[in-house]
Amino acid sequence: MSDARTLRPGAVLRQLFIASRPVSWINTAYPFAAAYLLTTREIDVTLVVGTLFFLIPYNLAMYGINDVFDYESDLRNPRKGGTHGAVLDRRMHRITLWVAALACVPFVVFLVLAGNPWSWLVLAVSLFFVVFYSAPPLRLKEVPFADSATSSIHFFSPAVYGLVLAGATWTWQLAAVIFAFALWGIASHAFGAVQDVVADREAGISSIATARGARWTVWFSLVCYLGAGLVMLVTPWPGPLAALIAVLYLATVWPFRNVTDQTAERATVGWRRFLWVNQITGFVVTLLLIWRWVLTG
Repeated sequence: MSDARTLRPGAVLRQLFIASRPVSWINTAYPFAAAYLLTTREIDVTLVVGTLFFLIPYNLAMYGINDVFDYESDLRNPRKGGTHGAVLDRRMHRITLWVAALACVPFVVFLVLAGNPWSWLVLAVSLFFVVFYSAPPLRLKEVPFADSATSSIHFFSPAVYGLVLAGATWTWQLAAVIFAFALWGIASHAFGAVQDVVADREAGISSIATARGARWTVWFSLVCYLGAGLVMLVTPWPGPLAALIAVLYLATVWPFRNVTDQTAERATVGWRRFLWVNQITGFVVTLLLIWRWVLTG
């Protein structure tokens, strides 16, 4: 922790804030909160603590670890340094890892005490993939296809955890909702990887996009988004209406279906749109969940 003395506290906090991707905090906190609240139908301490955990510490761990171990690639990546993540000062690496770990510990302790063996397992699996997506020796983000699957786990596992922690009764239709969510996560990671093809190759980093090529990966993303929409058609009402959300993502990715590895950075425009589409779809999903709440009340 001696590195902290060479940086001003304000600079440390600013880099940690950027590293945590605040624009994406809601993407992990919301699934947990929605799953837990729809199951228990009450606001309690566990809901509040769990939501706070998946809002900030979880994201700081997930993205902070990524920024530390992706440093060489990020130096070559012109889109880094804002909402897409920090290019961390080398002096920040040890600080980031320590702060991420220490920020998670009290929340994890509480959630373990509040949970059950199945919830412990889901939380352990979720945190395992948070760490080893980026960290050696596994570094799953460099294993094509495993990278997209692991990234998806980051986002749907909080929902699964919320359901298990709250004692939800599992049905095939509930599993279908989670499967659709997983396909959305796979599609989103794959499309996001396209814009980094050049930077990743220069840094010697593998990904689904560097392995399969930019154009193939965009089409893979389109197929997964379409699959997510089709799966939602078999979920309880008003779940099928969520299939229309897939159209927004398909429209966002479609213009980049013919990018090449040399023009892959054009997909950054689509990724910026994707971040805004997430806000719109989040609002629509909220309305659908409220509708579902009323129907099952």
